[in-house]
Amino acid sequence: MTGRASFHVRIECGRRVGAGFLVTRRLVLTCAHVVQDADTATVVFPGHRDLGDVTARVFFRGGWQGHRDDPGDLAVLELEREVPVRPAVFAPPGAERRDPAPELIAYGFPGALPKGVLASYRAVPGPLIAGEWVQLEALTAHGQTLVGGFSGAAATLSDGTVVGMVTSTTSTHVGRMLPVEVLARHWEGLGGLVPAPAPPPDAGRLELLLGRAERLGLDCDPNRLYASSVDPFAPEPEELFHTLRQAADYVRREVPGVGAEDRFADQLERALEERLTPLPGRVPGPRPAAASAWTPIVVELARSGAGPDQVTVEVSAYRDGHRRPVGTRRVPQDAVPAYVQERVDAAFNQLDRDAEALLAFVLPYEWLDKPVAQWECSAYDPTPLGCAHPVVVAERSRHRSSRARHELSKKWQELDARSDARLHRVACGTRENPRSLRMRLRDEAAALAGFTSVGEHFRAGLSAPVPVLLWRRTGCPGDDHAGACAGTAFLERLAESVEGVSPAELPRRVLDLREEAYAADDPEGHWAREVQVLWDDPRCFPEPAACLHSPVG
Repeated sequence: MTGRASFHVRIECGRRVGAGFLVTRRLVLTCAHVVQDADTATVVFPGHRDLGDVTARVFFRGGWQGHRDDPGDLAVLELEREVPVRPAVFAPPGAERRDPAPELIAYGFPGALPKGVLASYRAVPGPLIAGEWVQLEALTAHGQTLVGGFSGAAATLSDGTVVGMVTSTTSTHVGRMLPVEVLARHWEGLGGLVPAPAPPPDAGRLELLLGRAERLGLDCDPNRLYASSVDPFAPEPEELFHTLRQAADYVRREVPGVGAEDRFADQLERALEERLTPLPGRVPGPRPAAASAWTPIVVELARSGAGPDQVTVEVSAYRDGHRRPVGTRRVPQDAVPAYVQERVDAAFNQLDRDAEALLAFVLPYEWLDKPVAQWECSAYDPTPLGCAHPVVVAERSRHRSSRARHELSKKWQELDARSDARLHRVACGTRENPRSLRMRLRDEAAALAGFTSVGEHFRAGLSAPVPVLLWRRTGCPGDDHAGACAGTAFLERLAESVEGVSPAELPRRVLDLREEAYAADDPEGHWAREVQVLWDDPRCFPEPAACLHSPVG
């Protein structure tokens, strides 16, 4: 097997055997259930015996959770080395559903045929099953069927281009595959490899702009683009958008009126213009030292529309200025810490050896008191995350707001020139009007503000916006705040500990305080055990890429 067919691979993972295909010189795509519960697998190239067995690690998993009809049944494997094999070439989305339906070939590895065998199928025209799968039907009743060993196989046209990945069989001559557009939806790293379909002659302005953005691989966060295009009463998406097209389709389908679509198109056009025409005086170069000192691992939590107990968790890591997805899953609330443990551990594989990791939890306002710094590192290491790494939080709306990011970036540039900052204390039971506090924090260009709890005054600091907010996660116990209450004592100790420290170094200083509390004779009573820090430097979190050509450099 040579030439255009050489990208097919056999995957061995314990007793399981499946198929896959090379998408870059180092990345292989397969089904998540082929590498279920495994961190590594063995990849064999039948057409290149000289390569031998190649070890691979599981680089990315889709949202598949172990059930046959779960969406996102895909995984990406990273080979231990680049291979001299031409990767697969993808056909435009929908190429398999032309009329008449073209023949599709899948290369699988049933148990009795370790060198592989071909199966011939066609795609059934019509809508995707549950918005996820294309149904496949055998072309003849006598050919090879999609049995075990075909999971993860590329479905190819006669010219060798890939239109999807086989995931399952539902009967002797019927199966399913994930088409290329669904694969790219689940793993955005594939987006730059899949050609965009040509828009029809009567395509609207937004469709033309989307096609242009997809061809250019526009570096733009679809969630921020959505937020800046709709009014405050627009519906809140149940889950994060992973592509610009997802956000655009949601605007067209769910946001009433035509104004939102026009505004979305305006914002997208502006982003394209900035991409093609750099602003005068803007010289590409390294980020400021204060921003580049940290390499973030981002854990974003959001309520899921699937039920009041369901949480959508998205984990990603930054490397070389790009945001790389590590895992996205919808889980019950009590399962969130365990999933975060697993994916954060995997995220460290994405960091450079000398990177200074920063764990940033992006949370809705009502979850800012979640004890994320107290979650254990892993099932075998009970050390709190906040005592092993710098752990900060960010408020989801502010973190996504283009306006807030612009204001915060300017403030952080000013802070780079300062070695310290004074803590603006907001004491328990203060009678200052929150609106007045907001104006005062703005007028005084406050860099740090300390609170005893999350409340109206805290929200004023959030909207000012103050770059760093610190508070006592469990609030101030007691009702009488007229004298020296516990909250006042907390603010005094906090000021002693953080004043004189550069704001850029505060995550490390808070780590020291948490370690001190953890090692104390009475950890529960230590004043710093419940300290929470909201630290959000937009320069540390560049806009996540809409289409990454390859998530490994």
